[in-house]
Amino acid sequence: MPVPLAIAAPAAAAALAYVNARGALWNDLRVLDGQYTALVRTLYRMKTDRLNVFYLLEEWAQSRSHAHRNLVLFEGKRHTYAQVYDRVLRYGTWMKENLGVKSGDIVAMDFQNSDSFIFVWFALWAVGAKPAFINYNLTGNALTHCIKVAETSLCLVDPAVEDNVTDDVKAENPGVKFVTFTPETEAQAFAAPPNRLPDEQRSQADYADMAILIYTSGTTGLPKPAIVSWSKCIGGAGIGDRVLRIGKNDIVYTSMPLYHSAAAVLSFLAVLHAGSTQALGRKFSTKSYWSDVREMEATVLQYVGETLRYLVAAPPQIDTKTGENLDKKHKVRLAYGNGLRPDVWRRFQDRFGVDEIGEMYAATEGTAALINMCANDLTAGAMGRTGWLTDFLMSRSIAVVEVDWATEEPARDPKTGLCRRVKNRGDPGEMLFQLPSDDPTKRFQGYYKNPQANAKKLMRNVLKEGDAWFRTGDVVRWDTEGRIWFNDRIGDTFRWKSENVSTSEVSEAVGMHPAVKEANVYGVELPHHDGRAGCAAVYLYQHAPLDETLRSLAEHTRSQLPKYAVPLFLRVVKGDPGGAHTTGTNKQQKHFLRQAGVKPDPATEEELGELYWLATDGYRRFGDKEWRELEGGRVKL
Repeated sequence: MPVPLAIAAPAAAAALAYVNARGALWNDLRVLDGQYTALVRTLYRMKTDRLNVFYLLEEWAQSRSHAHRNLVLFEGKRHTYAQVYDRVLRYGTWMKENLGVKSGDIVAMDFQNSDSFIFVWFALWAVGAKPAFINYNLTGNALTHCIKVAETSLCLVDPAVEDNVTDDVKAENPGVKFVTFTPETEAQAFAAPPNRLPDEQRSQADYADMAILIYTSGTTGLPKPAIVSWSKCIGGAGIGDRVLRIGKNDIVYTSMPLYHSAAAVLSFLAVLHAGSTQALGRKFSTKSYWSDVREMEATVLQYVGETLRYLVAAPPQIDTKTGENLDKKHKVRLAYGNGLRPDVWRRFQDRFGVDEIGEMYAATEGTAALINMCANDLTAGAMGRTGWLTDFLMSRSIAVVEVDWATEEPARDPKTGLCRRVKNRGDPGEMLFQLPSDDPTKRFQGYYKNPQANAKKLMRNVLKEGDAWFRTGDVVRWDTEGRIWFNDRIGDTFRWKSENVSTSEVSEAVGMHPAVKEANVYGVELPHHDGRAGCAAVYLYQHAPLDETLRSLAEHTRSQLPKYAVPLFLRVVKGDPGGAHTTGTNKQQKHFLRQAGVKPDPATEEELGELYWLATDGYRRFGDKEWRELEGGRVKL
């Protein structure tokens, strides 16, 4: 007997919903659609010699649908697709005729976020040159290094940061011409004719060819220029319209620095591929963030690192006339990016009413990416997610392997010499991405003219003889539900009491305490002790007396962590997070903190925070007397 439609339809819908929930079918289809579309776009553009993304801007600017649509919103200014294209042609003409820029040149750009950043960037592409994006916060040796390794003869400088380009920097780069892009210079460029160079000036033979040089964040040393290929520009940006479902009516807001791939590729180029609008902030500030979002009517946010933690930590904005709390007074439906810690995830969504999070895992020099489109509690906190389909496909191209913590390298079987996958699904291990064994450079372009750094990222003979894999340097857990959790960065994990301690795990636990704005966890060497003891540099809310907070924090960490993982030392840092001990992309820096250790030093404490250590009844002040006892071997921790 046939089942009535009134019964069959709901039953089918319920069954489909169950399959989708269990197998993440909808998430998989979006990811696979994004991958397939990126491949087709890249191959088509290579075949038609349209790899240079300048052509995408040109197509939109000359179309009826987008010529008069806004592409860039910045500090009250609005630029349509056609206006941006016109500016790009004019700036390109000016740079070619006045600065001698020609096809194939590498030109350094030391700029803050602005509409001018985008004009100059695409003008370089318009004449066939390649930009090298410099972190505008850099000074001295670091700035000198970045300019030198780009092997450029021209550096364009934002007047807002020209003081960083000192006479010493110029003297260390004698073959480089420095041009400050003052309003007068910009007016000259705008007055140039909008000449379009012939296509052969922009010809690119291969999708693996360099499009941009983007520098690593420099958390462990001087920044290295990573080669961002045309395939990354096209494929990475394709995540916007195909996976995130950003449409032409969306306005995507970012105040993350355009000198980094997260904002340049995953925000602006994603916006360009989707035909939508980029709302741009000059730099991140908790005071102006939501005002910008509301004023520009943003529907999507792009974030990096700890920025959402800073927003959660900031006091609510109150309408001075009505007294209304403005936390949820916006049009944002989606926030996407990378580095959102699990302890901030739900707090951000609940407070600001953002329905969906698109958490991604990617690296500028990386060869693959992960994404977790999350609108529920099941995958909240995970940096990636695989369903039945993508799990089957990705298990062949992604490996989570055991780590030899003594060498901080993937462990190898003494008999076979090969690496070993972790024994159980969900066990921590380093994540590796497979590369073409015959020519790894097709997927891994690496760092510009730095074979030593490239060699550290490329592994051979991993799971079988002759294979090739990319080392992420990240320890992850890929559980039976298909969720991929960030565990730690190799080098951040330290050993104490013969146990491996994950700084990420400890930071998350400490950060869950209501008095903690941010926690930066690292290991410190102690006299007469093996391994490294845990230390947490914390920024605190001033809701209660400090001694009460420190007692409560000790109770909290003891209840949340194994005994060996509880931080034995604290540095209570003054001020707000996001200062001297973060990179320009809000990644925590641990180098100076590790170097300072816990030997009391008034000068160090002024900058890095007052020291405390764990006692029976809470954290207590750690000074010269306590250090002498530790140094003399009279204290065993």
